Amino acid sequence: MPGIDPEFMKKRQKVSEHGGHAVWGPVEPPSKLGIHGTNVAVDFDICIADGACIEVCPVNVYEWFETPGHPASEKKADPVREPDCIFCMACESACPVNAIKITPP
Repeated sequence: MPGIDPEFMKKRQKVSEHGGHAVWGPVEPPSKLGIHGTNVAVDFDICIADGACIEVCPVNVYEWFETPGHPASEKKADPVREPDCIFCMACESACPVNAIKITPP
């Protein structure tokens, strides 16, 4: 499975902010929700909401965010506390669809 594009910051534009973090487009709800976060980036378009990242994160970076009508899942792991990330990479390793990219500043 290809997963999140590791070059998304070069290939996409910031289109908005949500919960204190950047949203990288394109965004066309409900089917395209973009990538949320920069240092802790979650591709909302491929996230399947299995919760692995939420379970393994030692500093509680993520919270569930409802995304009704999205084809992959109707909720997403939102990096609402992105600045708290300690860059342990546990979430990136645990994600079964490779929807997370951790990029230390």
